Amino acid sequence: MSSAPKIAIIIHSLWGHVKQLADKVEAGAKAAGADVTVYRFPETLPAEVLTKMHAPKDLLSHLPEITAADLPKYDGFLLGFGTRYGRTPAQVSTFFDTTGGLWASGALVGKFGGIFTSTASQHGGQETTALTTIPFFAHHGVTFVPIGYQFPELFPTDKVVSGSPYGAATLSGGDGSIQPTEGDFKIAEGQGKYFATTVGHFVRGKAASA
Repeated sequence: MSSAPKIAIIIHSLWGHVKQLADKVEAGAKAAGADVTVYRFPETLPAEVLTKMHAPKDLLSHLPEITAADLPKYDGFLLGFGTRYGRTPAQVSTFFDTTGGLWASGALVGKFGGIFTSTASQHGGQETTALTTIPFFAHHGVTFVPIGYQFPELFPTDKVVSGSPYGAATLSGGDGSIQPTEGDFKIAEGQGKYFATTVGHFVRGKAASA
């Protein structure tokens, strides 16, 4: 049996910013030896609304749509999504509400979770979005894995930087015109590698003690 940790990266991306971060997160996790699958959260907005928001129609169409039944197959989950008023957006919250059966059976107890996000502005909720998602992990017995300040790209004070000790992040602007920076990408890739390494230590340790 493979000792590689199985990790699901599950994303919602309106304009592609989170998708760009997810690509780097995936690369980092794979570099650490993880078996990675990328999913998309089910969309809840009607097509006409997405059109008015200038959301690319086929941005995530190539990704499988996550279901609650998929989650127990993985050792850890990295969730990526934009913020809505400084908290988890409706698309993600709606998915969380489908996991009641997993909660009742304790199917996710002992798993690991992480978060990365995108906000329109510098003060749009990069930390509060993570904070309002952690209760989902806690109620399922999932251990949240923050990144701390291990990456130097989090430290500059002479320019606007994204990300926090909770996870990678980027800015989009109110119209999606701001694009992720190289610093954002480095943090995202580092998060994927660190998360996969952390989960891998647990998976191999658990197997060794069985």
